[in-house]
Amino acid sequence: MPVFQLSEEIIFPSPELARKDGLLAFGGDLSEERLITAYSMGIFPWYNEGSPILWWSPDPRLILIPEELKVSRSLRKVINKGIFKVTTDTSFEQVIRNCAEAPREGQGGTWITEEMIEAYIRLHKSGYAHSVESWYEGKLAGGLYGIVLGKVFFGESMFSKVSNASKVAFVTLVERLKEQGFCLIDCQVRTEHLLSLGAKEILRQRFLEMLRDALGKYPSSQPLLKGFISR
Repeated sequence: MPVFQLSEEIIFPSPELARKDGLLAFGGDLSEERLITAYSMGIFPWYNEGSPILWWSPDPRLILIPEELKVSRSLRKVINKGIFKVTTDTSFEQVIRNCAEAPREGQGGTWITEEMIEAYIRLHKSGYAHSVESWYEGKLAGGLYGIVLGKVFFGESMFSKVSNASKVAFVTLVERLKEQGFCLIDCQVRTEHLLSLGAKEILRQRFLEMLRDALGKYPSSQPLLKGFISR
């Protein structure tokens, strides 16, 4: 499959035309309209500093159905002890910058460039991007951020400075999303960490069907999560 070059017009080729590795297109920008269009089509940006913006739609796709969340006994004990205070949207910039600085196995740098950080901060201010924070002894210990469209949460990245901090943030988020009627969490690509929490890989075609169905049933584009987590 060819890799498409994007123009100034806010359009994308069908994600089903992506290469075997998931790469679909390059170029364009990180404007709010383009990013929201991409996510609504099952496409996301992922690139390194110095390269053009690359747009991906991998096959298979890693997802988590909120009702299928798995929490180990040991993690549940940590959550029940209240060691971490979990909040949402209180420190978005801190979370995304910590995600950018977190070391990744097999990666020499970060894909969360300054350009990406600024773009997602804009999305946060617009109500699309959200962060979940874990606090330990008054300090930010871990967290994650992602995009919300309708009743779908598109997870982007997480970090942890204290053992279990990001897991507690993630589990708390998923349980609250379930209560809010969310039907799909996009985890993008396979990680053993998320598989252990109940995520699974599905074919891209099936993911796109689920995404279209979810966004069709719940067209509201900016449900606010602010304040719905508090411990």
